[in-house]
Amino acid sequence: MSGSFHIGDSVTQHGDHNVGIIKNQAPADPRAAMREMITAVQLLRNQVPAEDQQVIDESLEAIGTGENVPPGTLRQALRNINGVASMVTAGVPVIEAVRRVLESLGI
Repeated sequence: MSGSFHIGDSVTQHGDHNVGIIKNQAPADPRAAMREMITAVQLLRNQVPAEDQQVIDESLEAIGTGENVPPGTLRQALRNINGVASMVTAGVPVIEAVRRVLESLGI
């Protein structure tokens, strides 16, 4: 995975008595969340076996740009992508990106 691409929390702590993390990273715009997720999935694609690449390709084709996708089709494609991502360590950014898409769409 490229060292210049980062999705997720970035935490820096100084001293004692740190309380927690403020979460403000989910895009409010569903289209922005979808673009971020598609980018993360494309990066993951080259790191999984051919069978999983096929699942990713079919899911991305079903999603397209994310607009006017029937909710059932979108949920199934996201489940498939999430399933592939959960099988490899490099899939964590994809899992988080899928979560952000779901949050931005209110699903």
